Amino acid sequence: MFGKGKAKINPNTTDTLIGEGSVFEGRIRSQASLRVEGTVNGDIECVGDVTVGEHGVARSNITARNVTIAGKVYGNVTTGGILTITATGQLYGNSLSQSLVIAEGGIFQGQSKMQTDKPQHEEGDKSKEPVAGQTAYGNQTYNSSSAAI
Repeated sequence: MFGKGKAKINPNTTDTLIGEGSVFEGRIRSQASLRVEGTVNGDIECVGDVTVGEHGVARSNITARNVTIAGKVYGNVTTGGILTITATGQLYGNSLSQSLVIAEGGIFQGQSKMQTDKPQHEEGDKSKEPVAGQTAYGNQTYNSSSAAI
């Protein structure tokens, strides 16, 4: 009954919701996915996915498998998968991800670094050029109405 071991949490399920009108202050760590419709002031670490809804505001550094921004995020986003900024989404911070998708109307202000799972070049390797899509650096202000990706 008690103490027989913990059930494994599925990171594909959303088990935490910060509802509209709610304010959460502090660090969040979650094994499953998280959805923010209210306000979060504090860092978010999530094994699953993080979604910031249209009315959501996160003043956070976010680390997650995939991140979707439909509201506002003020902080850096790190994801091992896809960072998606929807038409209503706004990111004011840097991003590190495998893939970046910005819908027309979405706003991204910051630096972006994109990387794959491929290992970096070995010392002494004659081909020092990055593999296409492996790394992209920028210090740009992106407004996808002028720069659709």
